[in-house]
Amino acid sequence: MAKRFIPLLNRVLIEKVVPPVKTNAGILLPEKATKMNSGKVVAVGSGLRDREGNLIPVSVKEGDTVLLPEFGGTQVKLGDKERLGGGMRMFKQLLD
Repeated sequence: MAKRFIPLLNRVLIEKVVPPVKTNAGILLPEKATKMNSGKVVAVGSGLRDREGNLIPVSVKEGDTVLLPEFGGTQVKLGDKERLGGGMRMFKQLLD
């Protein structure tokens, strides 16, 4: 069985980013400050085709950081890591 997971069409696979609970200086951060729902794109589908058959690529690439919806997506367990999969409309790219 292949270990690589490749999403279809405009789907993406995202690994949730666990926010730090304390700073480098050792200051504990409040729970509200660490609750941001973000993740790293680990796999991207090829995109969708329009009515003329032209490929519309996915707007994010592997390694991008995105905001995740509170609810939605499909939980996928690959090895020991939990990941979230879904269509591109569900996710919003963070501006770096």
